Amino acid sequence: MSGRLVAVFGYSAGRNEELHAVCAARVALAASEARPGDAVLLSGWRRSRHSASEAELMASAWNGAAERILLDDSARSTFGNALAAAAAARRLGATEVVLVTSGWHGRRASSLLRASLRGSGSTVTLAATSERGAARVRLRELACWLLVPLLGTLAARAPRTRRL
Repeated sequence: MSGRLVAVFGYSAGRNEELHAVCAARVALAASEARPGDAVLLSGWRRSRHSASEAELMASAWNGAAERILLDDSARSTFGNALAAAAAARRLGATEVVLVTSGWHGRRASSLLRASLRGSGSTVTLAATSERGAARVRLRELACWLLVPLLGTLAARAPRTRRL
């Protein structure tokens, strides 16, 4: 398959068993962005072994078009989400990756995804929700930017395959 991969990065705020409202907004935006021939990657980890992963919760809420739905429940961070999306894009031969995340998270997430895709020929398009996030979340996001140069370098050097 060549074409588009719509990658939805998960979000949760703890050990909640339900889809977080931030993540639900991302899934809704992804459903509006996805086209019938697209592959969709839902990426987010399992907080405990007895709960559903963010990826599984997003899949339960999915109501968009897609040729294929992929789940990655191993990504525990934005960096892990980016690596999973890049591996899926390479495996599928995607020429475009539509990254779906929150507005406050989009710049950092797209920077890490672009670094992970370096040399693949895939482009990244950002589709971000309009929510700004709580002050605590925005402050954490700002602190995480300090790691972007290091993580971007690691992402560009990461192995190019990953099982989903």
